[in-house]
Amino acid sequence: MFTGIVERTVKLAGVAQGPKFRRLTLAVDWPDTKLGDSVAVNGVCLTVAEMSPGLLGFDVIKETLDKTNLGLLNSGDEVHVERSLRIGDRLDGHFVQGHVDGVAKIVKQTANEEEWRTALEAPAYLARFLSPKGSVSLDGISLTIAALDGARFEVALIPTTLKLTTIARRPVGWPCNFEADIIGKTVVNWLERSQATTDDGRSNRKAET
Repeated sequence: MFTGIVERTVKLAGVAQGPKFRRLTLAVDWPDTKLGDSVAVNGVCLTVAEMSPGLLGFDVIKETLDKTNLGLLNSGDEVHVERSLRIGDRLDGHFVQGHVDGVAKIVKQTANEEEWRTALEAPAYLARFLSPKGSVSLDGISLTIAALDGARFEVALIPTTLKLTTIARRPVGWPCNFEADIIGKTVVNWLERSQATTDDGRSNRKAET
């Protein structure tokens, strides 16, 4: 479990192809990290598979590569990293599982004297999880939806986010790893299941008559 508060933006020190995975090696020095720990890399929960001074290695399987932007990364690219939440830590963002739902593509970057906004489009099957002022995780960043129109939504970026992350530097078309708020997903899922059960009950009653 994570919070969407990015700890660092670090560079990929290496990318290697394994038999059934892709090894990503990050240039990050966390002395208290150990093998098997969970780290969110661009919002994706990964397990530390290898360690050496100043480096952490992660193995990414095809399922994850197919649903995220990790397969697009090359050596020298920057990624956002966050270590897992510890019991008793402050929750400054929102609950982020690191289980990416899909990707939302950047469709517009707008900057003026007052603010910076990034507009994105989510796949239709994920649009039902979007809500005004709701929380989303984009490449591991906890953000609030500032505007919403169907599957298209906007997030406003504060100066700290602009400084500590890469999202404002991403080009139009970049697929951000998208994770909807877990509470919102749970509510939507419950409502859909309840509606399906109700509809099924009505159908059964009609068939009996």
